[in-house]
Amino acid sequence: MIQRFIELGEGYSDIYEMIELAKSNHHRLHLMLALHTQIDKKELTSLVVILKPTDPGKFQPLYICREGIPNPNFIPNKRFDLFSETAEKLNSKIHELSVKPSSMFAEKELYYQQLIGILRLNHYIGPLQ
Repeated sequence: MIQRFIELGEGYSDIYEMIELAKSNHHRLHLMLALHTQIDKKELTSLVVILKPTDPGKFQPLYICREGIPNPNFIPNKRFDLFSETAEKLNSKIHELSVKPSSMFAEKELYYQQLIGILRLNHYIGPLQ
């Protein structure tokens, strides 16, 4: 199975695209995530929508708005509220994890590989096949 992050942006207007992806693919919705981190003493959150793998092809997309939303545990905000409302409408819940910031990695791909490893270890996504 191929699991790949697809970055939509940092969560400004692209958050609406992510919400539409979740709604229009509700039959494939696997999980919704909030990945919390700290960058330069700012508490930020990445939002992720994970869809079930395609059949055939076994491709599992992980759509992400990376580190552009204030952490709602510190600063309530409308963008996270919209994501949360969408999860509720789709009978899903938001799983939350604390992770290292992408700025700690030399390349964005290394960051995404690390996240995939964390998600596999926590059984949020399937193992490498």
